[in-house]
Amino acid sequence: MKKPLVLALAAALTALAAPAFAVSDSKPAAAVTAENPLFAPSSLSLQYPVFDRIKDEHFAPAFERGMAEHLKEIEAVADSREKPTFENTIVAMEKSGQLLNRAVTIFFNLVGADTNPVREKLQADFAPKFAAHQDAIFLNPKLFARVKALHEQRRQLGLDAESVRLIERYYTDFVRAGANLSDKEKARLKEINARLAQLGAEFSRKVLAEVNESAIVVDSREELAGLSDARIAAAAQAAKERGLEGKYVLTLLNTTGQPPLAELENRAVRERLYKASVARGSRGNANDTTGIIAEVVKLRAERANMLGYPTHAAYVLDDETAKTPDAVNAMLGQLAPAAVANARREAAELQAMIDKEQAAKGQPGFKLEPWDWAYYSEKVRKAKYDFDESQLKPYFEMTNVLENGVFFMANKLYGLTFKRRDDLPKYHPDTTVYDVFDKDGKQLAIFIADMYARPSKRGGAWMNSYVSQSELMGTKPVVANHLNIPKPPAGQPTLMTWDEVTTMFHEFGHALHGMFSNVKYPYFTGTSVPRDFVEYPSQVHEMWADWPEVLANYAKHHETGEPMPKELLEKVRAAQKFNQGFTTTEYLAAAIVDQRLHQLPASQVPAAKDVVAFEAKALADAGLDFAPVPPRYRLPYFSHIMGGYSAGYYAYIWSEVLDANSVEWFKQNGGLLLANGDHFRNTLLSRGGSKDALELFRAFAGREPRIEPLLERRGLSPTPADGAPPVGETAKPATSK
Repeated sequence: MKKPLVLALAAALTALAAPAFAVSDSKPAAAVTAENPLFAPSSLSLQYPVFDRIKDEHFAPAFERGMAEHLKEIEAVADSREKPTFENTIVAMEKSGQLLNRAVTIFFNLVGADTNPVREKLQADFAPKFAAHQDAIFLNPKLFARVKALHEQRRQLGLDAESVRLIERYYTDFVRAGANLSDKEKARLKEINARLAQLGAEFSRKVLAEVNESAIVVDSREELAGLSDARIAAAAQAAKERGLEGKYVLTLLNTTGQPPLAELENRAVRERLYKASVARGSRGNANDTTGIIAEVVKLRAERANMLGYPTHAAYVLDDETAKTPDAVNAMLGQLAPAAVANARREAAELQAMIDKEQAAKGQPGFKLEPWDWAYYSEKVRKAKYDFDESQLKPYFEMTNVLENGVFFMANKLYGLTFKRRDDLPKYHPDTTVYDVFDKDGKQLAIFIADMYARPSKRGGAWMNSYVSQSELMGTKPVVANHLNIPKPPAGQPTLMTWDEVTTMFHEFGHALHGMFSNVKYPYFTGTSVPRDFVEYPSQVHEMWADWPEVLANYAKHHETGEPMPKELLEKVRAAQKFNQGFTTTEYLAAAIVDQRLHQLPASQVPAAKDVVAFEAKALADAGLDFAPVPPRYRLPYFSHIMGGYSAGYYAYIWSEVLDANSVEWFKQNGGLLLANGDHFRNTLLSRGGSKDALELFRAFAGREPRIEPLLERRGLSPTPADGAPPVGETAKPATSK
């Protein structure tokens, strides 16, 4: 659920990937203040940020002035002698802090997409200040008294449902922020929040530094056999940029698995790359994060106790659709046995492939290791389905996928049209900007596409908003999608993997959630829904990536324009459940470790030296200690749980239950039809957090969700030949309140 500005600040401090400060002294302070473009809303279309005018030295003055103005506005509400009303208290808080909101939104979006040492220091320096700012508001007893009074009489105020819900959410946020604590407890809570903000910023900086420092250097082109010419050229360019002319550098993504592992023929290089990846953050160097993890988890547990919860997980989940750790544990525990059983069957196939290949070479066999999985799974895929990923990539040129795939889908399903904007300033030259028009021809939003990986960008893929929709504020959305697709050398096409294609559709689902927002209050805008619900609409949009009409419009050879052969498409579809044992197991491993860690009381949190051992034991206890399939993220670089997904990484598969049900609904109702898109938009995508999340799902689907569509999709439905334990009948924990 979206929080008021001050709670959103706290989330931003740890949810992004770098920390920050050092105001440039190139201009006098007075000049910086006078020229600061952050002090007023942008005059560009839809308040699109004036990126060409915003300098790093503008942020600190904007933060300081923004916090001062915000506190003044809040104090005016708290100190008012007027009887509290919805307008003079709740609405006044919704309208407050506009300068601060504008400055922190732009800043933290840039920290994630294009950081630098100045921004990293800014984040680090202001993290405790923002935490203190949050506490000054939510621990203000006079302000809480007004909110509490309105909460007690909310049903008698004659308000509409959205306004009543807004009062309820504000009251809940105040209580969860510590408004009911004693003065002594509040003082300690402030200390904890400030320290957590510092540690979150430090963790983000170290993770990004480790990604860059852990890249491996390869001496010869021969050692890169199996990689495409474009990827080898990119490795040569990366080496050149590091002053290693004539060598090759394989850079890392933040996940455990690395894309080159699927193609590298040299087993020794694969092993080096894998081990460099999993060692990040636990090498005992300056970027070791194990100490941060131990301290953060202990502080979170202490804070949860103060607020009346046994653990941090209990605190987090109480405000999600899951509600309890028991419900999450039941869901994950239900899926794990079948997932691991599938992974073991897949491993047996890979081992058979290894043995057969080595015997044909007259060489001794070897045991399947984690660095072998991606490479041999591609061989098995090719043998079983007669295709490999390299056959697909020529049909997935990046801009074509976006404009003739993603945008085409949005037009057919929702009536949207897009027009490229080359006149608006950019924060990075690799971004592309589009105006988005609704089916009535009126402008709906502005969309920023930022698809390439770079050292200044955090790993993964995500959506964020620069401007959010609100009837109260009279604003329309400016949203951005971010991927980390390797940029090819100049003049070469950007060819995507199938995973990158589906990720692009997924992230655009988040963008649509933001663009379709039609709510009154900023609190409820766009993706401002529970964490274990927010991934659901975006996951639904992955279904359109291989929808025949959509695929036919974009899957065309980048050189010849020839459509992807039908037989290749059929092989792609036939292989949808291939390797799902691995995919589900690596995900569940990370999700379960997250839960086990955050379900600990403070007294049982492991010390820094024991963090890695704790992870291993948690996996063993859950039956997920299958060596060839490591967690998608290991704790030392698990950025999700140091930010907005602490005790919340389960949310992806929790949301996927709703997603699988919704895909089933679309297929039963005719698929890619404007009427279906209108229904999804009107009942769910446009409502943001203005209603209970599961009520929105029921309004769309017309029924309760079932777990069976998810089990079928992931190949987890047991058959008599499986030998795997039955998944069971407990569908309700996935959606129970």
